[in-house]
Amino acid sequence: MNAEEMKRRTKQFALNVGHLVLQLERNDLNRNYNNQIIRSSSSVGANYRGVRRAKSKADFINKLKIVEEELDESLFFLELLHEFNLAKRGLIDKIHIDGEELLKIIVATINTSRS
Repeated sequence: MNAEEMKRRTKQFALNVGHLVLQLERNDLNRNYNNQIIRSSSSVGANYRGVRRAKSKADFINKLKIVEEELDESLFFLELLHEFNLAKRGLIDKIHIDGEELLKIIVATINTSRS
């Protein structure tokens, strides 16, 4: 997968999370988790754009590590939302799978870059 495709996929991940949040029941629990997941999922795409402007190999790896952390955080909040939103589990699962795929790509890129 090339950098432009990753840029598109990380943006789409944030959009998918946003569309999910708009569909969830309005309650205190969801509001708190939604606020967190919106920040972390949008940070994935924003930070990936920064990866593409890295000034050195070390900077490239460091920026990818931030993307990795934000993806992992997003997956955590998807798991919590999954537990409390039975009616939306199918949609949450699809977004979670996409996030896991992105995370695997990012980790593999980090490992390859370190070699």
